[in-house]
Amino acid sequence: MKCHFCEVNMIAAFAYARVSSREQEREGYSIPAQRKLLSEYGRAGGYSTRHEFIDIESAKNPGRKEFTKMLRLLETDDTCRVVLVEKTDRLYRNRADALAFETLIEKRGVEIHLVKEGRVISKESRSQDKFMHDIHVAVAKHYVENLKEEVKKGMREKAEEGIYPGRAPIGYRNNPATRTIDVDPERAPMIRRIFELYATGEHSLITLRKAVLNELGLRLARSYFETILKNRFYLGYFVWQGVEYKGTHQPLISGQLFDQVQDVFAGRNKPKHRKHDFAFAGLLKCAHDGCTVTAERQKGKYVYYRCSHGRGKCSLPYMREQDVSDRMGKVLKDIYVPETVAETIVSSLDSDRARADSERQKRMEATQQRLAVLRTRMDQMYEDKLDGKIDSADSSQSCRGSRWGSPTTSY
Repeated sequence: MKCHFCEVNMIAAFAYARVSSREQEREGYSIPAQRKLLSEYGRAGGYSTRHEFIDIESAKNPGRKEFTKMLRLLETDDTCRVVLVEKTDRLYRNRADALAFETLIEKRGVEIHLVKEGRVISKESRSQDKFMHDIHVAVAKHYVENLKEEVKKGMREKAEEGIYPGRAPIGYRNNPATRTIDVDPERAPMIRRIFELYATGEHSLITLRKAVLNELGLRLARSYFETILKNRFYLGYFVWQGVEYKGTHQPLISGQLFDQVQDVFAGRNKPKHRKHDFAFAGLLKCAHDGCTVTAERQKGKYVYYRCSHGRGKCSLPYMREQDVSDRMGKVLKDIYVPETVAETIVSSLDSDRARADSERQKRMEATQQRLAVLRTRMDQMYEDKLDGKIDSADSSQSCRGSRWGSPTTSY
């Protein structure tokens, strides 16, 4: 028969259990096993579990969800002052959480019952127990820090072997069996096509996004296209901790295609088509809003200039090209260059041209002299070959050396 009197006189307690991950739980660090241990301890010691707090996450950093809830209750609930936990490293592995509990112990009279360690940490605990607890906290923190260093070391060694230690970008996929990066047969062709489309120079990132959606059915954010197109991972390289490594993964594009795409970004490969040649195209800006003044032909023969309305509607009226020309003529007419200044400019230009012609002539003469020496050597080698002084292999190698050394000059 259940004893209600005993239940009423039992001391209220919180039970806390934790594993770092679902994998760890499956490997034997069972939450049910911890709960059973704490329940048996509580019954034997006269403690009634008010609430169970269970976390399935690492304790290396502060901020665990259930742990935080437990701390808040301990700060406000005056009826519960006992926490039951399997051992120190189940409760915390970082100094911040340990300090939080130390504050609760000193100010709120909280007790921590470490069941497997057979120790109770409270305000009245012996200094030796507190000292041993501090050692357990330090060991738990050291374990986390050492594990972090080993993980970083392992990832760096993996990177040095040419294997990307992170999550593969789109177009590739991580192979959990071999722990390598494989080409994604479904999306890799899409990535190649994205590079090919942008390399033409006919697309902005906005129009590229639309083209890819229409042609490939792939929907990506506009900013992500820039990330893809500038990622050297698709070229066979990757960056890890600020260092670039040559990867063992298969490149999806050629170096030539990647360079073409970067040229488009730099503005070196964008086609500059101009349907009409307008006299003042690209030279004028709107005085009202600072936008470019653009030109357009109307009825096939009349040219008008107007604001491009880059910042919305503008009050600048349409202007005929003849009117713009007349106004520009009046402005230029008032510009006067003194004759002495003009003569100085012309003299400077003539001097620069003469200096450039002189340097060009010197380079031509030096090149001709070098070419004559090389031809003489080649003729001598040919005669030596006929006379049997050198064999065919030596002759071929010498000729190749001469060709490699031949000057290439542009004037």
